[in-house]
Amino acid sequence: MSEITAEKVREALAGVPYPGFRRDIVSFGIVRHVAACNGAVRVQLAVSATDEDVRRQLRENVEKTVSALPGVSQVTVEVGQPAPARLPAAGEPETKAEPKDRPALAGMILGVASGKGGVGKSTVAVNMAVSMARRGLRVGFLDADVHGPSAPLLFGLEGRRPERADASGRPLPLEAHGVKIMSMGFFVEKDNAVIWRGPIVGNFIRQLLSDVAWGELDVLLIDFPPGTGDAQLTISQTLVMDGTVIVTTPNELALVDAVKGISMFQKVEIPVLGVVENMAFFACPHCAKKTEIFGESRVAARIEPLGVPVIGRIPIDPRVVAESDSGRPVVVADPEGAPARAFEEITAAVLGAVDRRRGAAEHPA
Repeated sequence: MSEITAEKVREALAGVPYPGFRRDIVSFGIVRHVAACNGAVRVQLAVSATDEDVRRQLRENVEKTVSALPGVSQVTVEVGQPAPARLPAAGEPETKAEPKDRPALAGMILGVASGKGGVGKSTVAVNMAVSMARRGLRVGFLDADVHGPSAPLLFGLEGRRPERADASGRPLPLEAHGVKIMSMGFFVEKDNAVIWRGPIVGNFIRQLLSDVAWGELDVLLIDFPPGTGDAQLTISQTLVMDGTVIVTTPNELALVDAVKGISMFQKVEIPVLGVVENMAFFACPHCAKKTEIFGESRVAARIEPLGVPVIGRIPIDPRVVAESDSGRPVVVADPEGAPARAFEEITAAVLGAVDRRRGAAEHPA
């Protein structure tokens, strides 16, 4: 009988799903330590869930799985909490991030973000990604909004799961409209809430970046969650990004948070390439008269002193909503319409801004 090893135990635990999820506990990052010696196995789990039924079920499933392995005579399962996140104490120096390396998979890494939810950020991101793919670029789309993933709906992939893997066992992203897509929404049921603390969110995003078989990409487009939280910090400390786009609506409530988003990205040294003003106006389909539903826009006046331009104004159009809900980005469903033309102009402005920045870096004045 072969001796049990920690590696064999981990391989077995990769078949244990987290309660309520299809994803296994190893890829979720909660198996913190495995030790095996003379048939005795000790497994340490770091579980943020406080639900005792979940913790009990995890313990029982791990014990049952490991006990069934040949060569195991004793199993000890310790279920603890992950180390809590905390704010730096007054006067404490900032922790230096590890050196960032650009993954070889993407020639260009871009983000789409917003200070506030509900401004159409994901719709903008999806249409930009598809617009880039229609230009012949190899595009990957990372939905980094772990708690509110939109990619499955917007790309028409609801209910789908990554079922194929490369030779190394890494999952292959799903594809739609010429774009490779990975999202938390592919791993959970549609109406299930993801209740995770910041460190686990960060670990999952790192896995989506490094443990997915993206293949060779010209562009990786990251759809950030709203706000200035864990996902933004994790990615800014992990990747060298070419820039990000901020999406806002013209009203003051959204604009205040958009300015905060610009400030955050500038502080973590990610260039803000421009601001997209979504739902900027309504154009009457009969007389073409424009009505600014949110009132006169003050976006340009607020952001240009920060050195950031407005790179697009997208009109309110019922077709955008209808096509998005059916999984057809408007740049595909109605490429000649005003919203699609606005998305194409935004895409051109972003790609042009990156080219200019790279040119300036290669040939400084």
